[in-house]
Amino acid sequence: MRFLLFLFIVVPALEIGLFILAGKTIGGFTTIALIIATGILGAFFAKQQGMGVLRKMQEQMRSGYPPGEALIEGVCVLFGGLLLLIPGFITDLTGLLLILPPTRRMIQPVLLKIFKRWFSRKQIYIYR
Repeated sequence: MRFLLFLFIVVPALEIGLFILAGKTIGGFTTIALIIATGILGAFFAKQQGMGVLRKMQEQMRSGYPPGEALIEGVCVLFGGLLLLIPGFITDLTGLLLILPPTRRMIQPVLLKIFKRWFSRKQIYIYR
């Protein structure tokens, strides 16, 4: 519940404050142009990195290995791309961290621990 409170109240409030600050500092038109540019660049990077992850998954499956690591990379790229499409500077920075390969590799072990904890606590159910 705390996470949802943070996600839906605190983050948008911070984003609005940053929009106002950016509008006063660099101007309203430039701020809007910057938001649109980050959305377009985010879509481009998400597509580029997503295709790379898809190729990696196919390669691992052809080799007979389960694509576990590539799936986590895919989740990072998917959420990173979504965050880059959402207007805001905090979401753009977070999305960029999830899309860029060096930072994505640093985030993956943390996500793997979180997923393992969810599975061990039976907070995620897989229906067959």
